[in-house]
Amino acid sequence: QVQLVESGGGSVLAGGSLRLACAAFGYRPNCRGWFRQAPGKEREAVARIYTDDSTTYYTDSVKGRFTISQDDAKNTVYLQMNSLKPEDTAMYYCAARFTFNRGACALGDPSAYNYWGQGTQVTVSS
Repeated sequence: QVQLVESGGGSVLAGGSLRLACAAFGYRPNCRGWFRQAPGKEREAVARIYTDDSTTYYTDSVKGRFTISQDDAKNTVYLQMNSLKPEDTAMYYCAARFTFNRGACALGDPSAYNYWGQGTQVTVSS
């Protein structure tokens, strides 16, 4: 069993930055991701990292602004969010799964992830 504990989030003005953290306890999943869900919208993949070789994947709307990274010693994944926009406002969830290859980790289907954090709210005001 894997437990994911999130921290970070909050409220910022447009153009500001936030960093989210997701610590894993129990095992070391090799595919870690961040998803977000705004009211009335489906949950979407924001960024994923295949921790075996640190390959990263991003949805187009956050490329160049968000960075996903890992700290293996802490079994923790971070999401650095810069140049935040009001449309980034959502509940952010970290997720994890075990995969055999990076190709599977590239997929952003939430249903493929077995483990989820509790969610943390990010609000960006203009």
